Amino acid sequence: MEGSVRIIGAPTDYGADRRGVDMGPSAIRYAGLAERIEATGMACSDGGDLSVPRAEERSGPTDGIEGRAKFLEEVEEVSRDLAAEVAGAIEDGDVPLVLGGDHSVAIGTLSGVARDREVGVVWFDAHGDFNTPETTPSGNVHGMSLAGALGHGTFGGMDWASAPGLSEDNVALVGLRDLDPGERERIRESSVTAYTMSDVDERGMSAVVDDALDVAAAGVEGIHVSVDLDFLDPKEAPGVGTPVRGGASYREAHSALEAVAELDERHDVLRSIEFVEVNPILDERNETARLTTELAASAFGERIL
Repeated sequence: MEGSVRIIGAPTDYGADRRGVDMGPSAIRYAGLAERIEATGMACSDGGDLSVPRAEERSGPTDGIEGRAKFLEEVEEVSRDLAAEVAGAIEDGDVPLVLGGDHSVAIGTLSGVARDREVGVVWFDAHGDFNTPETTPSGNVHGMSLAGALGHGTFGGMDWASAPGLSEDNVALVGLRDLDPGERERIRESSVTAYTMSDVDERGMSAVVDDALDVAAAGVEGIHVSVDLDFLDPKEAPGVGTPVRGGASYREAHSALEAVAELDERHDVLRSIEFVEVNPILDERNETARLTTELAASAFGERIL
């Protein structure tokens, strides 16, 4: 694969009760991300981290909205800045590689990549992130990011949250195994395509991901790939914000990202990618951050032979 990757850090921590995902971008860089990508033949530059409001210094008000959404003003600020960075990278001919932070950063990534083009999304995650402020049991926006980008619920009237070129018909979720009742119903009622870990058990990861990529890429100008590291089983990725047992194995995760690279090699469809929810505080010898660098390399074409 040829081209250039631009790393953009978004060190947010507005989600889970267990703090630490704001240190994810630093941990992933320390694990050798840029060097791993360059070894695939891709040029790689690092745009540094966005300046984000610290959760400890903010009260997280939710005035003026229906339902619950913690730190919504802070998420908006980060989303606007990140969308501008992502759009700028694409205009310069780079593939933005966004490092979270919690998964709320996906709102900004999607807003930037789907601003002037129609895109699809493959969402690798244990969770659906399809809650809204009206359905959420926690108020954590990282559990609403996909719904927000699609304009669901309260987010429907917020210009900063919308991804104009994103349609439910081109959204595929892979690896689901932990859904809240409200988002489960919303996913069922929507046009998104959802694959649970039971689907993976039955059909195999390769078949599921191939179908997901077909859904995301059908009739659009490119795809965005969002990887929450809790997509993997906690035995493989212990340092994540919200671990859930029963996830993808090490080899399954690599197979999934290799499929992304293979599709891009054939059709030049990868417009942006993000890796989120790495929590160094909960990690073991930076294992999850190192795994993230490996998966990123697989997405950009690294192969055994």
